Amino acid sequence: MSTHINAPEGAIADAVLLPGDPLRAKFIAEHFLEDAVCYNEVRGMYGFTGTYNGRRVSVQGTGMGQPSLSIYVTELFQFYNVQKAVRVGTCGAVQQDIALRDVILAEGACTDSGLNTQRFGGMHFAPVADFVLLSKAHEAARAIGVDPKVGLCVSSDLFYDDKSTWKLWAQYGALGIEMEAAELYTLAAKFHRKALAVLTVSDHILLGGQTTAEERQTSFTTMMKIALEAVTR
Repeated sequence: MSTHINAPEGAIADAVLLPGDPLRAKFIAEHFLEDAVCYNEVRGMYGFTGTYNGRRVSVQGTGMGQPSLSIYVTELFQFYNVQKAVRVGTCGAVQQDIALRDVILAEGACTDSGLNTQRFGGMHFAPVADFVLLSKAHEAARAIGVDPKVGLCVSSDLFYDDKSTWKLWAQYGALGIEMEAAELYTLAAKFHRKALAVLTVSDHILLGGQTTAEERQTSFTTMMKIALEAVTR
């Protein structure tokens, strides 16, 4: 029985967008979904189901960080039979050729989190996106004139990183630092589901500069369109 998502059977679509911010979930439902109905308000973590291009789609907030996302995604996969899950979130860029508001499609997710250490002990799991979802997202982006960056992200447990470990990740080719994708990809592998992270660059760790809280909550519509197209194509 689901503990954190209070939705009746059938209320959640088989394809779900996953913003960390529950207010971004509300924004997506209000601006992109037709006939959207709220199915969850537990702990203020909004969830909605509506239609996009005639297809049922849900959007569920997950909170910040991998432990929080793990709770919601586990319940979506285990109790609501969700088949496709796409994170729509933000990241901090760590490469010179990436600019604020660029879109990144995370084909894989490195992590410093202890979650997979608990799962796998001394072994190292490589969390990766579903190739079909990744391909559809790339096609959808190009169709609206967006040239997305495709590569590795890093899912860190540290938002304020005093040791600047992002420099090491950048040296090995990571494009941006965020906080959730690795756990999403790992759970998708466990439950044999499809997952992807579509990220908007909200701040630039290497070059400086950042977007406002309001922009992060309401205006990163390009990644939302790309994600919706990817799960409904």
